[in-house]
Amino acid sequence: MVSALPLAAFAVAWLFWMSVKIVREYERAVVLRLGRLVGARGPGLVLVIPFIEQMIRMDLRTITHDVPSQDVITRDNVSVKVSAVLYFRVVDPAKAVVDVQNYYQATSQLAQTTLRSVCGQVPLDSLLAERDRLNEQLQEIIDRSTEPWGVKVMLVEIKHIDLPADMQRAMARQAEAERLRRAKVISAEGEFQASAKLGEAAGVLGAEGVGLQLRMLQTLSQVGTEKNRTIIIPIPIDLIRGAFKGSR
Repeated sequence: MVSALPLAAFAVAWLFWMSVKIVREYERAVVLRLGRLVGARGPGLVLVIPFIEQMIRMDLRTITHDVPSQDVITRDNVSVKVSAVLYFRVVDPAKAVVDVQNYYQATSQLAQTTLRSVCGQVPLDSLLAERDRLNEQLQEIIDRSTEPWGVKVMLVEIKHIDLPADMQRAMARQAEAERLRRAKVISAEGEFQASAKLGEAAGVLGAEGVGLQLRMLQTLSQVGTEKNRTIIIPIPIDLIRGAFKGSR
């Protein structure tokens, strides 16, 4: 009888050691009793009945998952490769254990199929220029599908779009043509504004004969500074009209 006491004490200590679990702040313990869901426990010390209850640890921290590059054919029949990054976390650990076999793999597969579906519904220009809208659409669709699993998708970001080489060259030529078009438009607008100002200046000079003469003298002074042998001086008819009248 005396020899059995140490063995019984050891058995009690071992059972106590097996029943006491420490759950961290970012974890929850999902407990199943004889196969039935009891609930989530923690954080802190959690007591689990050995051989009767089973504890499954669930991490509640945000998970960063790289969605592999997907082959996508856009709405305008351009083949591209699109990759993304997914941020999600478990908000209901009981559902993540009971309602889905592997929530991480299920969320990853759902993200891949949704990425191909959403990107395939838009043309290439929208895929390149409207990433924010597509990110919100991806987040909404994936989050709505993972809600029954107790998983919350917080953010989806399209990370990289890999274009074929011929498409990259075509887009480079298009961008160059657009820059040339803008340069020609700016040059034409400058010439139009300059011609308008010259027209206004001509109207002012034409209205004042003295101003026209002063402008002519200023032009002659500028021409005289250059090394010219012959200078042709245009004489306005207004200057000699008086002389003709006097001779009559």
